[in-house]
Amino acid sequence: MTVLLRQPGDWPANGWNHWVAAMNCAVAGLDPDRWKPDLAEELEQAFDAGLDDWLKAAVDLGGRADAVLAHMPSMAANISDYGVTLAWVRLVRQWATGSDSVLVLCDDPWLFRSLATVPGVRAGAAPNLWRPALKLRLRGLAARVAVSLRMAKTAWLSRGHGARIPTGRPWLLVYGHPSSQADGQDAYFGALMKDIPSLMRGLHVDCPPARAAALAGQGRSLSLHGFGTPLHALGLWRRTWRPPVEAGDWLLRRVRDHEAGGGGAAMTAWQIHCQQRWLARVQPSVIAWPWENHGWERALVRAARAAGVATIGYQHAAVGRREWNYAVRGNSDGRGSLPDRILCVGDVHAERLRLLGCPAEMLEVGGALRFADTTMPVHDSSAPLFVALPFDSAIAAEMVEAVRPLAQAGRRVLVRDHPMSPFPFRPSLNLEHCAVPLPQVPAVSVVLYCITTVGLEAMLAGLPTIRFIPTSRPAVDISPEGYAVPCATAKSLAQVLAHPDAPPPLDRQRVFAPINHQRWRALLAGEP
Repeated sequence: MTVLLRQPGDWPANGWNHWVAAMNCAVAGLDPDRWKPDLAEELEQAFDAGLDDWLKAAVDLGGRADAVLAHMPSMAANISDYGVTLAWVRLVRQWATGSDSVLVLCDDPWLFRSLATVPGVRAGAAPNLWRPALKLRLRGLAARVAVSLRMAKTAWLSRGHGARIPTGRPWLLVYGHPSSQADGQDAYFGALMKDIPSLMRGLHVDCPPARAAALAGQGRSLSLHGFGTPLHALGLWRRTWRPPVEAGDWLLRRVRDHEAGGGGAAMTAWQIHCQQRWLARVQPSVIAWPWENHGWERALVRAARAAGVATIGYQHAAVGRREWNYAVRGNSDGRGSLPDRILCVGDVHAERLRLLGCPAEMLEVGGALRFADTTMPVHDSSAPLFVALPFDSAIAAEMVEAVRPLAQAGRRVLVRDHPMSPFPFRPSLNLEHCAVPLPQVPAVSVVLYCITTVGLEAMLAGLPTIRFIPTSRPAVDISPEGYAVPCATAKSLAQVLAHPDAPPPLDRQRVFAPINHQRWRALLAGEP
């Protein structure tokens, strides 16, 4: 049968059985009962099936010098939507040979043009391309200029910062998490700085100067901004990812244009500049950081290895299915950009990293430095539904809209946003913003999550837990291999909530192992 490809608002009244909205584009006026059933599940399957295609593209492009500035070459599936566009093309190919006629609505000009080339697709007029492309180009230029000026000012105000820091010490390199404290307590590394007096803390350039000053404490925490030069910062507006694109490769052109449409590449370039000068200045004996195998981390490992500095990547949260940024096959230099040691929070995650290609001899369990508190709410069927939003704002918006009808029907819903990505939404009767994390809530009936480790904590506590499956993009699944957690889309959520079962038993120590203090001290002291 046929796939009809149209822009929203330009669809035929007849000639199709079901409809979908590609990339979650806004559509009004179509019968929701004719929405293609099981789309969210099909999209996840298509996304997984596209792994090899993304791997090939990542390896082909990852050897370029500018690849560390972008998210697509590092296969960061929770940031880059390149894999989502691959999944939509794969789905449309399947539908074009199926028995149903499907109306695909798409307002993305790059994806529309890619879908239009699929055999069996009857496409209408394509969305305008030059206006959104020009808008992205201008927005990206403005964002990079803003980054250049802001980082130049920050570097000037931070000049001399850390000038008297002694060399040869062990260092943590961390993000400016709101839960970190000036006394050395760290959201990622717990009390390590309190246990090891020589341990220092460097703050990633995502940490604003005011926050870095608040964390400075007794001089053992300092911002990497202070190691950058204003002159280098003034040239950041030129830094972006510019991969070569063959004619007709609309998906690569799309991801290139979108990555260049903001200031992210300039900020990554600034991070790399600052961390290289920091390495040269403080000459650390060893560096440990929350490892996720992003571009700036690969650059850090290469620079540290060239300088003879030992590196420890701490797998600080759950490693989920579809977190392909950890896949060693996606590294253009394979093991060359992996840390010397990778410490995991538990055996479950070490096993998954081995499946993703991390060499077994590099992996060991260091314990859960940030999940020591086992206090959790009690289960009460009359208590509120607790919704744990992810970092991804598109999925967060979809989750809020999915639970809004439940609140309107009288069910109390508590919505907790991600600490590093606040999500404003319109509260209403029974739909409330939760100001505290899950362990501080007295009682819950069910925990609804997507991506976030909060879902894993709820499973370990034996609370009824549901994984939300979005249609905006496939999401990382943080549940352990072989662990059957109930799933729900926006359409099926009410039905799944009607019979919430407690999760099967899960061994906490295999997920969040006790902290191996002796091993951490040894590694940070430079022992093998």
